[in-house]
Amino acid sequence: MTAPASTTPSVSRGIDPRGPRFAAGIVAALFLVVIALALLGLDSPGLAIAALVLSTYNALVFLWGAVAGVQRHPYGLLFKRVVRPRLTPPTELEDPTPPTFAQGVGLVVTVVGIVLFFVAGPIALVVAGAAAFLAAFLNSVFAYCLGCQIYLLLARAGILGGRGAAA
Repeated sequence: MTAPASTTPSVSRGIDPRGPRFAAGIVAALFLVVIALALLGLDSPGLAIAALVLSTYNALVFLWGAVAGVQRHPYGLLFKRVVRPRLTPPTELEDPTPPTFAQGVGLVVTVVGIVLFFVAGPIALVVAGAAAFLAAFLNSVFAYCLGCQIYLLLARAGILGGRGAAA
């Protein structure tokens, strides 16, 4: 389930909830490739490096989304310009803050995998890639955003200054 639409004035800057789901589908596919390359890289250093490069690319895209916001995320822009015009308008808009926070969660998971690659080898990319794949898959297929749920829990606990306490 995606983060609930906010009833605060920030809805005017809301996003189509199908955008993050579209982006999550791309991310899930890329992490499947990372996992495959990393598994094959257990016996082939060249494929391990390819998995590392693709993981680094994914980390940079997560960084972009976490810093610039999901409205300016590369896959979000692709959705907005290519996919959304072919769809009916969304029935409701979503607060962009939880999905943007989720990009930061994806960044942390991916960076941990990259750092551990240098300690434990390609298996670290398999583990981190599997975690990122699972989160992206749940979002893209079932509209359940793990990073958004973490954001809402932290906001309700008062750890983040978000609007999650009202949600």
